[in-house]
Amino acid sequence: MRRLVAWGLGALLALSACTDDEPEPPQAEQSPPPWVTETLPAEPATTRPLVIAVNARRPPLALTERQARRVVRGAVTDWRQLGQPAGPLRTTERTAGLRHLPMDTVAVVAADAVGPAVRVATVDAVDPLRDPAAYPIQVEGPEPGPVTTLTVVGDIMLGRRVTGLPVLEPMSDRLASADITIGNLESTLSDAGPPTQGGDSFHAPPEVRRDLRLAGFDALGLANNHAGDYGDEALVETVRLLQESGRPTFGAGADLAEARRPVVLERNGVRFGFTGFNAIGETPEAGPGRPGALSISMPPRTGPLDRRELRRVLGDVRRLRRHVDVVVVVPHWGTQYTHRPEPIQHQVARALVTAGADLVVGGHPHWVQGAEQVGDALVVHSLGNFVFDMTTPQTNEGLVLEATFWGDRLMAADFVPYRLGADHAPRVVPRWQAASILDPFWELSSLAATR
Repeated sequence: MRRLVAWGLGALLALSACTDDEPEPPQAEQSPPPWVTETLPAEPATTRPLVIAVNARRPPLALTERQARRVVRGAVTDWRQLGQPAGPLRTTERTAGLRHLPMDTVAVVAADAVGPAVRVATVDAVDPLRDPAAYPIQVEGPEPGPVTTLTVVGDIMLGRRVTGLPVLEPMSDRLASADITIGNLESTLSDAGPPTQGGDSFHAPPEVRRDLRLAGFDALGLANNHAGDYGDEALVETVRLLQESGRPTFGAGADLAEARRPVVLERNGVRFGFTGFNAIGETPEAGPGRPGALSISMPPRTGPLDRRELRRVLGDVRRLRRHVDVVVVVPHWGTQYTHRPEPIQHQVARALVTAGADLVVGGHPHWVQGAEQVGDALVVHSLGNFVFDMTTPQTNEGLVLEATFWGDRLMAADFVPYRLGADHAPRVVPRWQAASILDPFWELSSLAATR
């Protein structure tokens, strides 16, 4: 693969003229774009990808190397030249406004300027953020940190009418391809006690441990309103069975100390810490010598915000921040069957980020809710159901969050739409068929500007 290595963006103009695989048709003389500068002869010691970024709401953009070089030169002025619906295309090299990149604009920037508010184009099928060394267009700069991919899914219910591996298998290759995959498990693996929620009590056979492992899960959150569905003994047994199978859990346990204990996973020299809390109730609150979930009382289900409980969780986040590079918090919160987050979710999310969270991914609403960027952190209020046996359209739709980190920095967040079939298994759907999933998600997201 041919790599274009340049001192600055302007050097690509000179380099591209001698590396095209086919001649371009004659063009009228144009003034060079404003970022073109003099080429310096020295070969840079280290490089980083020069990326083509668009608003995160736009469809994925897959370019050839030739198309990418034309974008860099400012020679593309209409989206149809890049295989997308026709419309004026503007190009900028500004990095300050990437979080509010207009829908009609392409930004040509060094990769370290991007974040989850934009989507980067692949070039010759190479993702510059996931495989920066193989990306064909480079500029001088610090080498990227180690690349780690983190996948997060929504609520997983493997009881009642749902079976283990058959419902997980359609997505297992995708989940297993990430360096780390986590989800919120809303089923006990034991029915040692009587059901506490009647027909809405969920338990699965212990054998689903194998299914979760084969599907690619590395850790599971248990801070939810179903971890206690069959009483204290079943909750403790569930934690034990999962941990013995190499699937560590967070957010619930035999006592408060275990419920507060985070999971720490190291990949590529980067330490990721995971914790979670339940704001919905039903599962008992963990206490000294008392099994349950780490809990925060808050609207709409468990009363006004309990600031003492919030301070306890914030203290846990701060302590975790001192020992890991990336902190992920998985709250169980909000109102069911709505795309709109509760106002308190925004308030608590900001407090979590201030305490040190890099990523906050909620569950419980059973519908997809929006996302927001708080500083450099990403908050996703709900990804919807991942596996469940509900029947309405919105409860059978969801998003997989696929996050890419360079070292401890979140570089990209891709939201992959899927639907659950009659067999309750999630399957990815093309984006052009996913309007009912993506439209409400983006409508209630402040992650990327609309214009």
